[in-house]
Amino acid sequence: MTSDQLVSIGLPVRNGAERLGRVIDSVLAQDHERIQLVISDNASTDDTEKYCRTLAASDSRIMYHRQPENIGILGNFMATARLAEGTFFRWVSDDDRIEPACVSQSLRAFAEDERLVLVTTKIAYTGPDGVPQTGDYEGTGFLSDDPVERFTEMLRMLNESHLQIDPLYGLFRRSTLVSLRRRNMLREDEVFATKLALAGPWGHVPQVLGHRNWKHESPSILARRLDVPTWQARFATTLQCREMLGWLREAELTAEQRRHARTAVYRMYLRRQRRTATHRSRKLVRLALGRS
Repeated sequence: MTSDQLVSIGLPVRNGAERLGRVIDSVLAQDHERIQLVISDNASTDDTEKYCRTLAASDSRIMYHRQPENIGILGNFMATARLAEGTFFRWVSDDDRIEPACVSQSLRAFAEDERLVLVTTKIAYTGPDGVPQTGDYEGTGFLSDDPVERFTEMLRMLNESHLQIDPLYGLFRRSTLVSLRRRNMLREDEVFATKLALAGPWGHVPQVLGHRNWKHESPSILARRLDVPTWQARFATTLQCREMLGWLREAELTAEQRRHARTAVYRMYLRRQRRTATHRSRKLVRLALGRS
């Protein structure tokens, strides 16, 4: 019974002492009883360690681990998943919060369909203007038994609004999650989402059960935050598609399925390249008009 399963919530953090209170309270307030909060402290230099050790000493549901050195954002995210003990797993960021029924509603979807490797929910995103926004995902492609149909549905969603669905902040079968190899690079989250789509069907709860803060960052800024070479910002789409094609070579697909999946990647690449070219052309026109 999924209702009896231990669910781990992974909280990667670095220098977040002032932000942690709300997200930790929301995790510990889940109406699912068997909750484990796994905090991986990425060598913080503020009061994060003191704050978290105090909490862990007072609540047996909290596991605190401090990294002896900075292992990067992706490394710290994956550390929480590997440290976790639950059958199911979800990430939260240090400025997120989740509704009390987030875990229980997601587990209900797992109980109704044993094929699922992931259950997503609606998420409300608050931008710099302080106004929360959300979107509605109404597709059925992720429920398909056909891995290529799920894969192409994920590629389609990568060109839609980020408000509709966010697989990185859903509830996973942890065994599936930790089995997927990841590479630190720009747009790795999108590559990882396509790997998840190939791994198995997804469910979706059309209810806002998570809250995230969101702001747009340029590729060059993201490269610095992820500690990857800044030249990747100019070739992000090319590198992303190359990584997807490499994973397709390893996936358990028939030759026909692999051909269809590769074609879908090439189409996405061309769409993004055209969009980039259009954006740059408009920017050049604005610059020219500004000088005239």
